[in-house]
Amino acid sequence: MKFPLEDELAKRWKKPVRVANDADVAGGAAVKGYGVELVLTLGTGMGSALFTDGRLMPGLELGHHPWKKKTYEDFIGRRGLDKLRKARWNQVLLEAIAETEKLFNWDYLYLGGGNTKKITVKLPKNVSVVPNELGLLGGVVLWKQ
Repeated sequence: MKFPLEDELAKRWKKPVRVANDADVAGGAAVKGYGVELVLTLGTGMGSALFTDGRLMPGLELGHHPWKKKTYEDFIGRRGLDKLRKARWNQVLLEAIAETEKLFNWDYLYLGGGNTKKITVKLPKNVSVVPNELGLLGGVVLWKQ
């Protein structure tokens, strides 16, 4: 069941409101607007957002997608980090990066979220870690749409 949260908050606060998921918001500030760009947020779980030529393709929930008999979230979210420990988690992260590249044929991947501080491996040239502040800056982007 979908709840009209944006409308309900606007009605209660008597102010305009925008609601979006964290990966969508961070991605709005991270993407360059060219080709296919994927955003993954690595935190308690794993958030995801897909953009094509700068336009959000809403509704992506890659964290819950089956992978290796579990889900991406089970391996590269906080549960995976705690279970696998940092060195193995980093290797699994590289596997997930390769898998998402095959799945989405993305041109660029942005990694955000608190667990990016645990990345110790060299990332492919078309992958970068973005600061968490983009989650705030992306909020501004919501108002430009």
